[in-house]
Amino acid sequence: MRGIVFALAAGVLFGVGLIAGGMTDPAKVQGFLDLFGRWDPSLAFVMGGAIAVAVGAFALARRRQARGAASWSGEPIELPTSTSIDARLVGGGVLFGIGWGLAGFCPGPAIVAAASGYAPALWFVPAMLAGMLAHDFVLQRRA
Repeated sequence: MRGIVFALAAGVLFGVGLIAGGMTDPAKVQGFLDLFGRWDPSLAFVMGGAIAVAVGAFALARRRQARGAASWSGEPIELPTSTSIDARLVGGGVLFGIGWGLAGFCPGPAIVAAASGYAPALWFVPAMLAGMLAHDFVLQRRA
């Protein structure tokens, strides 16, 4: 039960942060990505703040993992271990960037916007989920 409460609290905090930072507004995101038009640099501050928080959180998690401590939800701490840059990583980043630029959404903000009833997000989220399922299907067929 404790894990569910922590997950819910983290999700609500994340959603509120996305709304406060303007990440659920596709026009704001696309304005940030429009370097040669009406560029809106304000999202750089949101991203900078998120990176600063993440650096601290990952450092804390790394120390807790080294001591063998569990996460706050009671689960083992598992941090990414891969450091290689390969074609899958670059290709995935390119696809993500294209989708983010075209739609103005990435997964977290899209779910928050859909939960608020924002019509474009209500179309985007099912398409995003279909893409995720297609990805998993292709990977399973390769195995």
